[in-house]
Amino acid sequence: MNISELARKLKVNTEDLREKLPSLGFDVGIKAIKIDDRLASRIIRAWWDEKTRREQKEKYENITKKDESGQVILDKEANIPSVLTVKDFSEILKLPVTIVISELMKNGVMASMNQRIDYDTAAIIAQDLGYKTTEVNLSEEVELDKAKRVSETISAQSEMQSRPPVVVVMGHVDHGKTKLLDSIRKTDVVSGESGGITQHIGAYQVTRKGRKITFIDTPGHEAFTAMRSRGAKVADIAILVVASNEGVKPQTVEALKIAQGSGVPIIVAVNKIDLPDANPDKVKQELSQYNLMSEEWGGKTPFVNISAKMGTNIDEILEQILFITDVNEESIKANDKGEFFGSIIEAHVDKGEGPVATVLVRNGTLKVGDYISIDGVLYGKIRMMKNYKGEIVKEVIPSMPAKILGLKAAPKVGDIIEAVDDPKKARKTKTYRMSQNQDETFIKSKAEETDENNAIDKLNIIIRTDVLGSQEAIIESLKKLESAFFKIKIVSRGLGSVSESDVLNSEATGAILLGFNVLPSASAASLAQEKDVTIKTFKIIYELIDEVKARAKDVIKTERVREDLGKLEVLALFSKSEKGQVFGGKVVEGKIEAGSLVAVLRKEEFITSGKIIKLQVGKEEVKDVEKGQECGLSFEGKSLIEVGDILDIYRERDVDKAL
Repeated sequence: MNISELARKLKVNTEDLREKLPSLGFDVGIKAIKIDDRLASRIIRAWWDEKTRREQKEKYENITKKDESGQVILDKEANIPSVLTVKDFSEILKLPVTIVISELMKNGVMASMNQRIDYDTAAIIAQDLGYKTTEVNLSEEVELDKAKRVSETISAQSEMQSRPPVVVVMGHVDHGKTKLLDSIRKTDVVSGESGGITQHIGAYQVTRKGRKITFIDTPGHEAFTAMRSRGAKVADIAILVVASNEGVKPQTVEALKIAQGSGVPIIVAVNKIDLPDANPDKVKQELSQYNLMSEEWGGKTPFVNISAKMGTNIDEILEQILFITDVNEESIKANDKGEFFGSIIEAHVDKGEGPVATVLVRNGTLKVGDYISIDGVLYGKIRMMKNYKGEIVKEVIPSMPAKILGLKAAPKVGDIIEAVDDPKKARKTKTYRMSQNQDETFIKSKAEETDENNAIDKLNIIIRTDVLGSQEAIIESLKKLESAFFKIKIVSRGLGSVSESDVLNSEATGAILLGFNVLPSASAASLAQEKDVTIKTFKIIYELIDEVKARAKDVIKTERVREDLGKLEVLALFSKSEKGQVFGGKVVEGKIEAGSLVAVLRKEEFITSGKIIKLQVGKEEVKDVEKGQECGLSFEGKSLIEVGDILDIYRERDVDKAL
């Protein structure tokens, strides 16, 4: 190829091309006219590679602006999720992924383009590059969109019918929530016993004037909060319990705001009116400051004075629930023959039954044999359902709570479940899901990895177990090994086989990878061999704990302990050399031993230190000398000892810190 033709292809004049070629590693000569075609192809590739690199460098050098003091000016904005891949991060910043990887490496983070990093790490890099950062919760937005879709689907159902209202009881600790629920159960004469509760499933129903009312009976308002934060409008009415003798407390305000945020009608139950210091008016006054005005004071909120302990005015609470239900009749409807939707209000893994959950039906009917899914993932086939009395039921209708068995995985509180006509259309879940971030492997910022107190030794652990009960028992036992100087950090935990993510996580964090009653998948075992990661599996809990103890001893630094033995006063000097001295003295405190360490003190000021090589009483060599005895000493150290000096005799030993 003619060199002038090559210059035209590269859009540069011939002379500039000749001058540039040596810097690219091509020495064709200053007067060359023709070059080999294969060489020309190599020159073209190298030219464009260099041009791209130069453009990226210029772009990189111009992406940050600094003020006079050298501080980076944050003049761009970036919305960053809590976890994202390096590639996605580069797209958010609109920068080449190579530059982002380079910046991560400068900050000590070694990550490939497909590896995940957390928000803190991304924020540090983004701010170095001149971006203001904001953390965004993409999963929360997805949840809210899903809840909105479900709500709109239910509202669009035809042939809507009235359903029992769903009531949640909220309030401050010890203000009487549980007592109120117990008192309400006792009013349910239809069951023929005290509420007929044989097992706790997180919700129950009572009948009043032939009409059913569903109560969500979870500890505090955790389930309601979880469902509310994920956009699921489960409760129709909220009862706010306030003790009349204590008034409004911080948790009262928190519960009130949650209820107000959900837009549900509120009934205030002013409890403990049987106590001598009860002051219901104080409660009304305090709640009026939070836009909750009683009907007696011209507001719209019913206040009912009750004594949950004595059962006073419980009937009035139930009457108020039915009244509010009638007023809001149009919004408390469902179609039992329509599309099925339900909300999870409790979930756990039972040792005997496996993953179980309590579902509250919002629309449609759930039947034994139905396949259910969450977010398009198949969670199993209903093989058994029990109502709040523990009775086996074949189907569950709107507003009815039921315990469901047959799940392949434990859902989360607040999950919206749907029925699947064809299980082949849903994706299968392979492992029990413990939490939203269970299988996420990502690089954390160095700030998060470093303990504030560098004196604390830490052992990172990744653990996989067969059931939740085992996992909780193991973690509880591991926590007992911790002390003021040693901590165990559970980097990741989950149910099911050891996965590839666990192996990568172990490699990234240096965590020991443990499995209990589970085995690694074939791909995980292969990857572990490739990455030189050890997977330890156990069938007995104490053997797993022993393994952690052994690994902890490798991590925990030994502690050097000083043990004071005694003191000696120097009475006479015999000889000295470059290596030490020989002198005589009297033990004035404790006892001294051959091989002990020495600190030489003169008028309580430190002079030098050394070691006792030999002890002698008279002409006999001894191992130790007691208080009051005189002896001769051979001292190894600087020859600075004088008559009258006090020798502080001690020994040191390394002690393993106890777990």
